[in-house]
Order: sequence, then structure tokens, then C-alpha cells
Amino acid sequence: MKKVYFKTFGCRTNIYDTQIMMQTLSKEDFKLVINEDEADMVVVNSCTVTNGADVSARGYINSLNRKGKKVFIAGCGALSKGQELFEKEKVFGVFGHSEKENLNKLLNRVDRFVQIGDLKSLDKTIVEDYLGKSKAFIKIQEGCNFRCSYCIIPYVRGDARSQDESKILEQIEKLAGNGFGEFVLSGTNIGSYGKDKGSSLGVLVQNIGKIRGVRRVRLGSIEPVQIDESFREILNEPWLEKHLHIALQHTNEEMLKIMKRRNHVKDDLALFYELQSLGYALGTDFIVGHPGESEELWRDAMEKIKEFPLTHIHAFTYSKRDGTPSALMNESINGAIAKSRLKELNSIIHNKNIKFREKNRVSLEVLVEEKKDDYYTGYDQFYNKIYIKSQTDITKEWVNIGEYDVKEDANWAKF
Repeated sequence: MKKVYFKTFGCRTNIYDTQIMMQTLSKEDFKLVINEDEADMVVVNSCTVTNGADVSARGYINSLNRKGKKVFIAGCGALSKGQELFEKEKVFGVFGHSEKENLNKLLNRVDRFVQIGDLKSLDKTIVEDYLGKSKAFIKIQEGCNFRCSYCIIPYVRGDARSQDESKILEQIEKLAGNGFGEFVLSGTNIGSYGKDKGSSLGVLVQNIGKIRGVRRVRLGSIEPVQIDESFREILNEPWLEKHLHIALQHTNEEMLKIMKRRNHVKDDLALFYELQSLGYALGTDFIVGHPGESEELWRDAMEKIKEFPLTHIHAFTYSKRDGTPSALMNESINGAIAKSRLKELNSIIHNKNIKFREKNRVSLEVLVEEKKDDYYTGYDQFYNKIYIKSQTDITKEWVNIGEYDVKEDANWAKF
């Protein structure tokens, strides 16, 4: 039997897509291995959101070539870089998102191939388990109708389309029955869920919360303009994680126009204060060094960011993506300046996070994920990491932590 290893780069949606492929893999023809060195063939589920993501995948593929592995590339990078890798004979096969449920036929092919498929499909497979994971990832939709100037993802994931609610709920019921209590909802733009079906994200999450065994629902990134009244109705539900990740991308109004964003700084700030008043920890995405980000605009953005009650940030320097409007813009920002700005921004939010943890000293509900050295680690309801020392094995257990030390890097406790 041919031994297959899956390597995942990128977001939670890719984690879900890999799980679908692993579950689709024929046990008659192939053996799934968790050690790359044992594999005859490797499926690389790639990301292409930044140049760095492309470089990481390409470097990994080159290492597999040196080991003589048969390599297939899937994921977003298959659409953006797959043809190039195929022509350079770096990979045996290239296949797109819609083709992953044809995995067994593709891995059995004797001729090299590029099979991109379409950008209209939705997954049919029901994921019933996550090997070695403490929480379950649920993809509720594909694609995005936003066309932000810097973003390539709509071109490699397609337009927004929602999974049937019944299929999502069936999946969660099965996973809850298999012992999973935390569910992470993912997709390209999950806030758009249900817009094509006369429903909404708020309605879906409300129904998920009714399922027996669901202890915590965590959401991927949502847009400020997508927090509607149906979403506000679930904000006080006990099973909704007390952390929301709301994508701002910038805090200068002129930069938001350049980026072709739909949010506005004044409205964003009012929304964040509203959510803070309900006890939420709040995270965001932020692009540093986008073309047009002058020193004046940057300074204004940093003054504004200090006003936001942020606790977490996923910030990164702008990465040019061919085929996007931003790639054609002048006024590029020097790389050293962009890195300096990134460091400044991360420092501001890091200090805000420490202050939040010091001020908001409540009991922490933690799903313990793994043990590292002498400490068990997991995340609390505010999506803050905690290290726990325990004499008993608490891996994959839910624990309540009443006393803990707030340190710069994380919270620390004994159990």
C-alpha cells in the first residue's frame, strides 16, 4: 500500500480541507501516515495569502524533492503557483479545492496532471473526527464577495457561498458525540454566511449552541459591517467564546479607502466599545506598509489604535499579490520602515493584552490542548494562552482556573 502524508499550511479552513482529504483517503489503496519520512507521497495543502506563504510551501516542496517523495499540491497555492511548480517538475500533480473529494483517483494517476476544477463547489464529506486534535474545525462557507484591493483570496476561493445549515449541524452533532466540545467556525468570510440562503451567521450559531455537548463556539475572522442584529442576539450566550476577531485592516480612514475596505474608523470604534462593555476580548487583522501608507497616515493610525480596546492582533507587512489592484499602486513602502511599524503596532497591542488580563481577573474556563515540558497548555474563553502545572494528566480536559499569575507572555497556574 502507498503511504500518504498530508502537510497543511495556512488557515483553519485549510485544516478542515486536509481533514476532508484524510477522511476521503481509500483504506484499500493507501495508508495514512503521520510521519513524513515514512511517506511515499505527500499532499501539500498550501496557502497563498502572502509571499511568505508561497515561499514556505515552495521550500517544503523542494525538501521533499530532495528526499525523492512524490508530491501533490492542493489548496490556494495550487491555483496561484501550481502551474509554475508543475512546469518546473517540482510536483507530480496539482489539484484545486473542488477536486479534493476525487483524491483517490488523483493519487492513483500514472501521468502528471493539473486539475484545477472550479470555484463554485461546496464540500459533500461530513467530517466526523479530528485525529489528535482537542477541538473541531467546521467550515461553514467558501469564498468572498468583498474585493479589497490587496487580497488574492477571492480569486483562489471564488465568490461567497454558504454550506447548508443541516449539513453543518449534522457534522457538529457527530463530532460532539465523539467527544468534541469546542467548535471553531471557519471559512473564507464567515460573516457572509447565510446571505445567499436567507439566513445569517447569528441564526446559525444560535442553532449550534442548542446541540448537546457543545461547550464553546469560537468564530474565525468577521467583518465589522457583518455584525448585525441577529449576531447581537447571541452575544450573551454562555457557549460563545468571549473573544471576537473583527478584521479592521487599518485605523486610518484614508488607508481604508485605498484598500477598498467597507468599514470606517468611527463606526469601528463605536462597535468595539459596545463589545468591550459586554466583556469581550477583541482581536483584529492589520496590514502594515500597504502602498500609500505615508508617515502622516501611519501616525494617525497609531493614535487611533490606542483608542481601540484591542487585546489581540494578527498584523503583517503588506505582501504584493500579482493580479490585485494594490499590485499596480505606486508609493510602495520601504521594507525596513514597514518592519519598524509592525514592531511598534505589535508592542502597543501586547501591552493592551497584559492590561486586559490584569484587570479582567475572572475564573478561566480552559480546554487543555497539550503538554509541553512540565506544563499543560490551552486557551481560556478570552483566547489567552495559559500554562498549567498539574500532577494528573489533564490533556483534552476542561478545567476551571480560579487563581493564576498574569505574566508578560501568558497566564500561569497550578491545578
